Amino acid sequence: MAKDTFLNRKLTLNCKGRLVDLSQPQVMAIINLTPDSFYGSSRVNVKDELLLKVENFIKEGAAFIDLGAYSSRPGALNISSQEETDRLLPAVEEINKQFPNALISIDTFRADVAEKAINAGAHIINDIAAGNLDDQMFATVAKLGVPYIMMHMKGTPQNMQQDPVYNNLTEEVLSYFLEKVDVLKKQGVKDMIIDPGFGFAKTLEHNYELLKNMEALSVLELPILVGVSRKSMICKLLNIKPEEALNGTSVLNTVALLKGANILRVHDVKEAVECVRLIEYCK
Repeated sequence: MAKDTFLNRKLTLNCKGRLVDLSQPQVMAIINLTPDSFYGSSRVNVKDELLLKVENFIKEGAAFIDLGAYSSRPGALNISSQEETDRLLPAVEEINKQFPNALISIDTFRADVAEKAINAGAHIINDIAAGNLDDQMFATVAKLGVPYIMMHMKGTPQNMQQDPVYNNLTEEVLSYFLEKVDVLKKQGVKDMIIDPGFGFAKTLEHNYELLKNMEALSVLELPILVGVSRKSMICKLLNIKPEEALNGTSVLNTVALLKGANILRVHDVKEAVECVRLIEYCK
């Protein structure tokens, strides 16, 4: 890979007046406030457990804490906006109180949930649907003026894995983002991050094809977030369970870093930070 491939990419985020530099890749820690996320160890449901997880993640080097209260695993149950909000807001408020320097990302595709969480103290909106499941999302992001992570997905978490088909996956993903970025720029959104959506509306073969061709996304000149942590693209290929997929996660995180990832979204912060440090040292 040529060293100048990613030179023009925007590599700073303004998180409510705090500038975050992504010229060295950063790690985002996953915390699920749900009873049904695919990886049990990422779930928390009591305050003390939540705060201990956040403390450990920060000590291990996480730059962001990503809170999700709606499970997006294939076939997950749909919950109401109110239930999602009720799970999220107390967590945002507690983290802000105990760790005022923590940068909180909110994993939601609902504009009203995102706005309430940002107003409660969160800093980033992480939308798996890139506005497709809520037509108010882009306007809300523009109004709030916060960084926006948009992911590639077809359909909904309930039906996305029902025989996804692409003529040219990489070209379709790139076209998807080009269209979204154009709309967001016209609405005045300045800080955008793209997430290729590994495991979302993609077969096993699709996931590896997309990872192999990930450099193509550099034409967007935006930071790239990669989330492969303990996913089925590892487990199915190696015939293992998510609990056994840490080594495979580290391997794919390393590949993603070599192909231009700026943020690794993970369940295991220490190991991801080590991947970043080793790759950076080898440059």
